[in-house]
Order: sequence, then structure tokens, then C-alpha cells
Amino acid sequence: MTNQPANYPVHKTDAEWRAQLSPAEYAVLREAATERPFVGEYTDTKTVGVYACRACGAELFSSETKFDSHCGWPSYFAPLAEDRVEYLEDTSHGMRRVEVRCAACGSHLGHVFEGEGYPTPTDQRYCINSISLTLKPKE
Repeated sequence: MTNQPANYPVHKTDAEWRAQLSPAEYAVLREAATERPFVGEYTDTKTVGVYACRACGAELFSSETKFDSHCGWPSYFAPLAEDRVEYLEDTSHGMRRVEVRCAACGSHLGHVFEGEGYPTPTDQRYCINSISLTLKPKE
């Protein structure tokens, strides 16, 4: 993933991303790592606001779509708009999943799952790494 194509609105070199992000942020956002469950700063947050990509600042999710999934990571039932995220097939770790990336910079955010039975309007769970996001509280 570090060889990011230049077709994103926000494009930086690998060196620029490394200079901007902490090693843990870089591992998740640029190398598609996953933070450990139940340790992220937004897992249980109830603050009203908008969650933005920590790499580029693009606004991605609203606190209005955040719900308690008890899975260990912040969960949302929809992005702010479909064009804010992109989806890629992920067959790593012997699983078939749908990866969610920021459409503005291509950074890895997490995965989206369907049909798990959560009582949400979309029957989807965007399972997103806290370290991929920055909360902008509503003023």
C-alpha cells in the first residue's frame, strides 16, 4: 500500500506520510495494519461530532451513525456519503472481507461487514480503527 497511486486528491510520498504520522498511525493508515481491540480512543466515545481521516482530514463518519457493536473498534452503520470512502476486496489472513479506505488519500480505515444482525438502518457495520480517525466535536 505504500506505493500509492497518484489518482487520489491528496497525494504524498512515502517519506511525507512517515514524517506526518506516528509509527502506529503509519502502520494502520498506510500499511493496512489493525490496532488491537478495545484500546482505541474512540471505541466507547459518545461525543457528538464528525470523524475525519487522521491522514488527510477528510470528513468520513458522523457520530449520529456510530453505534455500540461491542466488537472492540468504533462502529458506524454508514459513512457521511458513499463518495467519502472506497471499497477493496481483502483476502488477507485467509478471510474474504471488504476493506474501507479514505477516498481522498487512500488510507486504510478498517472493514465493512453486512448481515450480522445489528439493529441499524443499513445492516452494515463499518469496523474502523480509532487510530485512523480524528474526532471533530460539534461546537
